[in-house]
Amino acid sequence: MLTNNSPSSAAPSAANAAVDGPGRRAHDDAPHTAEQFARLAELRDGPERTVLRDELVALWLPMAHRIASRFRDRGESIEDLRQVAALGLVKAVDRFDPSRGAFESYAVPTITGEIKRHFRDRLWVLRVPRRVQELRNRVRVARRELTQVPGTPEPTRADIAAHTGLSEDDVRAGLEALDSFSTLSLDAELTGDDDGHNLAEIVGATDASYDVVIDREAVKAGLRRLPERERAILYMRFFEDITQSRIAERLGISQMHVSRLISRSCARVRNEALAPSRPAGHIAL
Repeated sequence: MLTNNSPSSAAPSAANAAVDGPGRRAHDDAPHTAEQFARLAELRDGPERTVLRDELVALWLPMAHRIASRFRDRGESIEDLRQVAALGLVKAVDRFDPSRGAFESYAVPTITGEIKRHFRDRLWVLRVPRRVQELRNRVRVARRELTQVPGTPEPTRADIAAHTGLSEDDVRAGLEALDSFSTLSLDAELTGDDDGHNLAEIVGATDASYDVVIDREAVKAGLRRLPERERAILYMRFFEDITQSRIAERLGISQMHVSRLISRSCARVRNEALAPSRPAGHIAL
């Protein structure tokens, strides 16, 4: 984890505060580092360059943390956001060209883009209805507004409903969306489990036998409505595994006729099983 413990040569940073204009500082966390960046651009890879690079990252880390704080209450912990912002800062330091202007002008969009990319890649993995996303955002903003004063207790569902004008059911939906903003890996270890079990071990698997049961129930009515001879042919063919030629011999008809009856009966049963529900007593012809 990157921390704000800068090496020894970072000590003068307080005296080298940034001045973006005549007598005006951009931010308290924007140090004056133009000389260091110019020096960094001149150095080849090696220990000296690594030390100077780390100094610059440490000097600008408070700014990265400030940018990360803008994205709090969006389903990620502030510590995780700070780590993402720090990664963006490192990229900005490595890619910055001192001849192109001030570092802050380059770093801010770079860090912000890294955080937004993090949200895009990791969060809302599942398609969530727009209304639920809107409820989540309204609840998130309300919670922030209701806890601005230090020491304020966590607002209740009723408090948020009164503040936003939403119903408590809508607030509940928004709160649930906040808690389910990101997905868990099936390999994730269960919280509080000392045996190292993961989520995949407790999630039920699909039982293929259920599909068989569903299919049987779906075709029962259609089979009952078949003429007796056609039901008998299907039973002999699919339950007794008798060949079409043997069925033809038993019934005294041609094998081709048996084949046509099987095809017609199966098509009729299938169509009835897949058709929309019909009023009671209706029989498909």
